[in-house]
Amino acid sequence: MSNFRVEADSMGELQVPINALYQAQTQRAVNNFAISGLSMPKQFITALAYIKQAAAQSNCELGHLNKAKAHAIEQACQSIIDGDHVEHFPVDIFQTGSGTSSNMNANEVIATLASRLGNESIHPNDDVNMGQSSNDVVPTAIALSSAINVVYELLPSLENLSQSLEKKKAEVGHIVKTGRTHLMDAMPVTFDQTLSAWQSQINHAAAGIRHSLEHVCELAQGGTAVGTGINADPKFAAKFTENLSANVGIRFTPSSNFFYNIGSQDAIVALSGQLKVLAVAQMKIANDLRWMNSGPLAGLGEIELEALQPGSSIMPGKVNPVIPEAAAMVSAQVIGNDATITVAGQAGNFELNVMLPVIAYNILQSIELLANSAQALGDKAIASFKVNQPNIDKALAKNPILVTALNPVIGYEKAAKIAKQAYKEARPIIDVAEQETDLPREELEKLLNPTKLTQGGL
Repeated sequence: MSNFRVEADSMGELQVPINALYQAQTQRAVNNFAISGLSMPKQFITALAYIKQAAAQSNCELGHLNKAKAHAIEQACQSIIDGDHVEHFPVDIFQTGSGTSSNMNANEVIATLASRLGNESIHPNDDVNMGQSSNDVVPTAIALSSAINVVYELLPSLENLSQSLEKKKAEVGHIVKTGRTHLMDAMPVTFDQTLSAWQSQINHAAAGIRHSLEHVCELAQGGTAVGTGINADPKFAAKFTENLSANVGIRFTPSSNFFYNIGSQDAIVALSGQLKVLAVAQMKIANDLRWMNSGPLAGLGEIELEALQPGSSIMPGKVNPVIPEAAAMVSAQVIGNDATITVAGQAGNFELNVMLPVIAYNILQSIELLANSAQALGDKAIASFKVNQPNIDKALAKNPILVTALNPVIGYEKAAKIAKQAYKEARPIIDVAEQETDLPREELEKLLNPTKLTQGGL
């Protein structure tokens, strides 16, 4: 029994796996693009199904598609949205730059499913792709999938991370520790001040991402081939975004300039830039946690991260800061993805960007990685670390930089001499200052009080 069937398109006949829901054009893409083995992300496929669903609704409401066909297409799309049939979307990421192969893959799968559901022949181009072009569908799918995953995955993860930092501030914020600049001892800070800096980084990054979404949610759909809207009802774009917004739960609008959305990917480049900001912030937080956790005996040992797994295959008892390390690697990947998206964003040749699939893959990977790593960082690092109070107090008591507080009283030169002596003799700064100045112990205790020094001023 043959494992293949014969399908035909405008270029002729070819064999397709007998159980495949796709047809000839998808098979040509599978044959042509055996490059990476990486298929388009599931989120992108879901977005294509949302687009075809809203398009069928809109074309029906505008009187261009009969209700039976529209209903069958909508049902077929919903099954894909619900997570079924993913294995029938095999097209490689590295394909035609417009993503036409992925658009036709969706058209063919949906047409096959809808034909079965509606008991009548539904054509991939004439019915499922009605009023559309790959050139507006694929940019819309990139924007839609990005928006869905930012709104429903990334931003909630960032809110969770921010809330984890808020709770940790309430728990340990009052504790004073040695501040550091250039990785060297500096004036003291509180845990509240350190954690609030991290929280501000996350909150500012989230705000930047939300702002960039405003332009991402202005869609190309309705521009068709080159932005003129050829073969699409003039009312289609507005009707489409109305239906899509209702189906997805995010407000979308038609672009004010379809030529902009089809010829460039500037809005996605901007979103990627904001994701890079978040990646940089996450890298900083992850590395601070690693330094503070270092040791536990020969490092700073200021905090103890939750022990999640053995840290070595040869050194018994070793435990590593695995979550911050994973978060740092995510940051590196996202920064690399942004470079790819930046280069791909430059491939807008006249009326079409021709690196759309690789933009889709990288932007969706960045969003997913950041959402997952931010969740892990909040739940398995920030929320559960413990402060090593004895180590912090020991380092703080001997920190010669506390002498900075004496500058206004004894002058910089005298203070520097005291700091060097305290460091050389490994003595608390207050003891050396009492010995080398006329200031009484009681006044020195007030001037060198670490908690007071975290409050600034004279």
